[in-house]
Amino acid sequence: MVNSAASPVTNRKPSKVEGIKENSNFLREPVATEILQDTTHFTEDAIQILKFHGSYQQDNRDNRVKGQEKDYQMMLRTKNPGGLVPPELYLALDKLADEYGNHTLRATTRQGFQLHGILKKNLKAAIATIVENLGSTLGACGDINRNVMAPPAPFKNRSEYQYAWEYAQNIADLLSPQTGAYYEIWLDGEKAVSAEEHPDVKAARHSNGNGTIVHDSVEPIYGTHYMPRKFKICVTVPGDNSVDLYSQDLTLVVITNKKGTLAGFNIFAGGGLGRTHNKEETFARAADPIGYVAKADVYNLVKAIVATQRDYGDRTDRRHARLKYLINDWGVDKFRTQVEEYLGKKLEPFKPLIQFKYKDFLGWNEQGDGKLFLGISIDNGRVKDDGTFQLKTALRTIVEQFNLPIRLTGNQNLLFYDIAPEDKAAIQEILDNCGVVADPDQIAPLTRYAMACPALPTCGLAITESERAIPGILERIRALLDKLGLQNQHFVVRMTGCPNGCARPYMAELGLVGSAPESYQVWLGGSPHQTRLAQPFTEKLHHDDIESFLEPIFVFFKKFRTPKESFGDFCDRLGFDAIREFVAEYTPGDSTSSGKSRHRVSLRDDFYAQLKETAEKQERPMTDLVHEALEKYFQTL
Repeated sequence: MVNSAASPVTNRKPSKVEGIKENSNFLREPVATEILQDTTHFTEDAIQILKFHGSYQQDNRDNRVKGQEKDYQMMLRTKNPGGLVPPELYLALDKLADEYGNHTLRATTRQGFQLHGILKKNLKAAIATIVENLGSTLGACGDINRNVMAPPAPFKNRSEYQYAWEYAQNIADLLSPQTGAYYEIWLDGEKAVSAEEHPDVKAARHSNGNGTIVHDSVEPIYGTHYMPRKFKICVTVPGDNSVDLYSQDLTLVVITNKKGTLAGFNIFAGGGLGRTHNKEETFARAADPIGYVAKADVYNLVKAIVATQRDYGDRTDRRHARLKYLINDWGVDKFRTQVEEYLGKKLEPFKPLIQFKYKDFLGWNEQGDGKLFLGISIDNGRVKDDGTFQLKTALRTIVEQFNLPIRLTGNQNLLFYDIAPEDKAAIQEILDNCGVVADPDQIAPLTRYAMACPALPTCGLAITESERAIPGILERIRALLDKLGLQNQHFVVRMTGCPNGCARPYMAELGLVGSAPESYQVWLGGSPHQTRLAQPFTEKLHHDDIESFLEPIFVFFKKFRTPKESFGDFCDRLGFDAIREFVAEYTPGDSTSSGKSRHRVSLRDDFYAQLKETAEKQERPMTDLVHEALEKYFQTL
């Protein structure tokens, strides 16, 4: 273990995965051996190492037959810092989806693509093709820095956006695994031609930095055991929350001077959304502001934070291994002190920031240099041809004819950029002929702002449906809103098939988290701009009961919201006690009247506190307890 003498978990037995990493010969084995074997699937040990190479082993649960071997297949994920997909890479992925995959591509919530349905025997050819076309899958999964996110908008006249792209790429390079295993296994040792790393990145990787470097190691930053768990980073600009910055392990916010020149970065750390049902020690957490660092020190700062998690993160309990738990256990001040020790200097105070807002950049936009960019909405990130809706064909045709680069977004959408104005009409015609809507105002708002993870049938962690279920559920929510006279209302809905939170439901205004077959835990009260965590409102809601469950909540929202108040802000302001009290007294169909007569009485503060505490323990509305107590009192008169 790295820096084990200082680690607080050295006297506890490391998890099995730590041993697998240690014995892998820097991510080679047993993948290198098993890829040569004529089998349909990898062993459990190989699966753990395979993740570092960008692939998960799955099986199609729709095709499971009792007594027969599982329908094994591989999911392959690309790593695209800042969401960049060169045109040749997109065309290669499109072809691979048809040749080896399930004829679809899936844009992820971290600005990459996923290929589903690849057989083990075709995995090497698929990865080699990606690398040969300016792509990579290295580090897209595994206990390592994942894809570094950045706002996708190609504003050429706004320097802060250009800096975000530059540093997302540079930090991705800095934290890329240095082992030769990836190229040995998938390209027979031939390292593909790639862009030259920035000299500052090369220097930072090997400069000692007060203990951040593991000397005489193939992996100077990671060491033999890599990270305790996955590590997620984004770089953004003030005001732009297209990257869900509060959900990241580490967020850098570009700070420029009055001339638009880069001065440094504000630092957030400790965000993370993965959790486990009925395990209260696991929880979603929003990132904290840590401080500010000048641009000259940014790479050393990244190394210092990575080293702190590397050396002090929990390597015994993988449920407790993310950076958010370390910061939660230590507190921000202790964490900052350790980071400053590795950095070799104090962090500066956090710089003032404007309010962050979610942006999706859909539709036709000017990019500031005379050219255009076009944001295209992709329902749940699934690029496919389906009847008259031919999205896959449209995207391929546009790339083939106009050779445009792509930026994927953090909400599973896609931007074409550097579009010559004279090409706009021809591109729009392709979209129209393929049934693809380019005008965001023509997209139902509930659909536009929703996200779902793939879940069933391929994800091994899925408890219930997500991607396949959300279109119908959104239609039902829309119909309910229309019925209640809330036609103009919409909010952020996110859905996952399990509590790991890949579609970030815990930052949504309405989050649906798979908790049992056909049932979901419901989270309410997140911000429409994803700047506040939602909270769990109910543990298990069967999908058949969605309308009856949401109707009284929506009616309460209709009656008592302030002008222009969003659904998530309303739930957060009124609180769950008030919502539950209204729900308990609600009569179905009571959406237009003023509601039941509510006679109010005042309670002493100490009585109210006891009542609230008892109601929470019994998971009952406070009103029920009051009625019950009064009935007993009057019976004694």
